[in-house]
Amino acid sequence: MPWDQDRGPHVIGLNVSKPHIDIVVARARNGVIGKSNDIPWNVKGEQRLFKEITQGGTLIMGRKTFESIGRPLPGRLNIVVTRQDLGFEGCKSSRSLDHAISIASQHNRPIFVIGGGAIYEQALPITSGIYISTLDVEIDGDIYFPQFPNDDFVLQHEHYIESNINYTHQYFIRR
Repeated sequence: MPWDQDRGPHVIGLNVSKPHIDIVVARARNGVIGKSNDIPWNVKGEQRLFKEITQGGTLIMGRKTFESIGRPLPGRLNIVVTRQDLGFEGCKSSRSLDHAISIASQHNRPIFVIGGGAIYEQALPITSGIYISTLDVEIDGDIYFPQFPNDDFVLQHEHYIESNINYTHQYFIRR
């Protein structure tokens, strides 16, 4: 199904309202989100926060993100975006972000894009909100979150969390 940035997913002659999509991401201060297809840190409490945000929702992720997790996350509909003709046990698969959003929109659940780098880059122009945890550390890595924040978003809330690696958790919404 084609995606029109102003009108959302649509079929010729039929418009469907644009779904609310949130990105959920943790990044180092220098923007790193991964290294060699893995998350290069373990922050106490950050995964619990991720679960609280996404529980009951639909997760959209790239194949490499799914493979780094290693399994579908329970209590959520998991959709894996891949250009390859692959299936993933316990997940739906899609050949594009647009198609994944179309699938997710049919399930009446919150929609969360959870990575990786290429999927975030595609989702940023169409996302409604961003949950972002920024770790108080610079990490060596090879996968980065796109430049953010930008003028398209406004900060809704911010919370500083002390942990084994301290971090700031923020939620931004599109202007």
